[in-house]
Amino acid sequence: GMSVPQSCFGYPLSIFFIVVNEFCERFSYYGMRALLILYFRLFIGWNDNLSTAIYHTFVALCYLTPILGALIADSWLGKFKTIVSLSIVYTIGQVVMAVSSINDLTDFDHNGTPNSMSVHVALSMIGLALIALGTGGIKPCVSAFGGDQFEEGQEKQRNRFFSIFYLAINAGSLLSTIITPMLRVQQCGIHSTQACYPLAFGVPAALMAVSLIVFVMGSRMYKKLKPQGNVMAKVVKCIGFAIKNRFRHRSKKFPKREHWLDWAKEKYDERLICQIKMVTRVMFLYIPLPMFWALFDQQGSRWTLQATTMNGQIGLLKIQPDQMQTVNAILIVIMVPIMDAVVYPLIAKCGLNFTSLRKMTVGMFLASMAFVAAAIVQVEIDKTLPVFPKGNEVQVKVLNIGNNSMSVSFPGTTVTLDQMSQTHEFLTFDVNKLTSINISSAGSPATPVTYNFEQGHRHTLLVWGPSHYRVVKDGLNQKPEKGENGVRFVNTFDESFNVTMDGKVYIDVTSHNASAYQFFPSGAKSFIVHSPEISPQCKNNFTSSSLEFGSAFTYVITRKAPSNMKSVLQAGWLLTVAVGNIIVLIVAGAGQFSEQWAEYVLFAGLLLAVCIIFAIMARFYTYINPAEVEAQFDMDEKKKYLGKDSLYPKLDTDVQTQM
Repeated sequence: GMSVPQSCFGYPLSIFFIVVNEFCERFSYYGMRALLILYFRLFIGWNDNLSTAIYHTFVALCYLTPILGALIADSWLGKFKTIVSLSIVYTIGQVVMAVSSINDLTDFDHNGTPNSMSVHVALSMIGLALIALGTGGIKPCVSAFGGDQFEEGQEKQRNRFFSIFYLAINAGSLLSTIITPMLRVQQCGIHSTQACYPLAFGVPAALMAVSLIVFVMGSRMYKKLKPQGNVMAKVVKCIGFAIKNRFRHRSKKFPKREHWLDWAKEKYDERLICQIKMVTRVMFLYIPLPMFWALFDQQGSRWTLQATTMNGQIGLLKIQPDQMQTVNAILIVIMVPIMDAVVYPLIAKCGLNFTSLRKMTVGMFLASMAFVAAAIVQVEIDKTLPVFPKGNEVQVKVLNIGNNSMSVSFPGTTVTLDQMSQTHEFLTFDVNKLTSINISSAGSPATPVTYNFEQGHRHTLLVWGPSHYRVVKDGLNQKPEKGENGVRFVNTFDESFNVTMDGKVYIDVTSHNASAYQFFPSGAKSFIVHSPEISPQCKNNFTSSSLEFGSAFTYVITRKAPSNMKSVLQAGWLLTVAVGNIIVLIVAGAGQFSEQWAEYVLFAGLLLAVCIIFAIMARFYTYINPAEVEAQFDMDEKKKYLGKDSLYPKLDTDVQTQM
């Protein structure tokens, strides 16, 4: 039978289960979502634009499925069963997602990259589909189910519940966007270690399971209402009938009706029509809103990718790019109470009627300004980016690793370099015009450089004597992947040497030559130079500067010139940031990348336009209190009822006073 609702502080005890359930579910959702863009980019290896597209497709699905959830709950299972069954689907989705990120699942040769990526892609798509169905499906049910737990006359507690509920949502998203990126940067793996996506996706999966268990635990206490029948279908049918009926009576001989929905009068009762009128008036105001969300949700895609092109160091804090979204959650948790308790009351004190539509207009304007800020940041980032050779261009950088000053003449320009120095930038030439390069130094004849330069590539010209040079083709003609840093070593000794850096070995770097690039994540790395030419009393282990994201470094290993002491050998090095300080890891190729700031400006402009349209729409909107309309209907019904049977029509006045 029905159990009497237990209460605590005047609230039904059951809602505590619902709030905890919501906290865990939101933690699970936002934690998974924070990782998503970088998972696509770095683990699956999709480029920037595809990653962004799939990310937004997923988010869109999460917000379309609530319609499905509402239908299932209203016309078939009821809210409780809907929440339980879809939470199970959801938990399975999160587990599948975590499994999809296990590198060792298909990494048969243990080399650190999966052998059949399609398995991982397929699993993650199935996982995301289940998650979208789960999260969207329960979204409209959970808050409404919470509302159901209150009795008549508990309006105050009920409103307070929705505030607490909203706080639980933001606390969940706040904690998860801080924690899951921390888990992602841990290293783990059975055969090869790498970023720990399975752990980072696994924690949200575990929390979804907890969410489900907590919700079911409260089962005995809930007030479970029977499914109310399908309101949505009724609304759609009524609107459809009105349109059809209006179309049938389109000729002039039929009298006009006040509102197009009045054409449904033949079939549907006045109250339903009136309710639908209210709904459609509000829906009309929803039309401009998607533009706002289009900007808002780029925090998880474009802005997170933009963050990977910057260094995350703020004082002692090191912020991961995917923790960018945390800021949003922090601001909500702080700002919502401040706006409600301080700002809005102050505005009201000044005698301004700051309606909810005006608040929305201001919000849109501010979001538009945020994208102007993003564009400015992007312009600043672009200034630090390297330009790579395009089409039939080649780029050359000269590195003088000898003991004398040298001059190198190119078509149209001559550079003079002191010992152990380099040209600051890469020089760009058209491959067909790069006809002659000559090296000369004081008191010796010029030596021509003969080399077949490859178009679309960067080259380093090493010179160490009037007739001694070597051209090395750089391995990098785009930014290093995954925000890693390319590091290579140049050997100025007479014999070859080995270098070990952070566990990776550069084998047999030959005399007066540059090694290939190897790639390292951010942070300072130590390296050891192994060479028979370094005497035992010399220091042979060094530490690099702190690597950030996506740079390229060339270390030139030299012998320190003897001062007045014995010739103490010491390996010094010249650090050249060959590929610009920080390189964008994001937009694939120079094509879209040169326009990224323009894309932000475009979004800002679009939202600004929408904001203006919205302001105009809001200007002509009149507020109606639905409760008053309902009361009016109740009264009319009573009147009709009394009018039919009563001999004393005077009773009307009494009825009204009782109302």
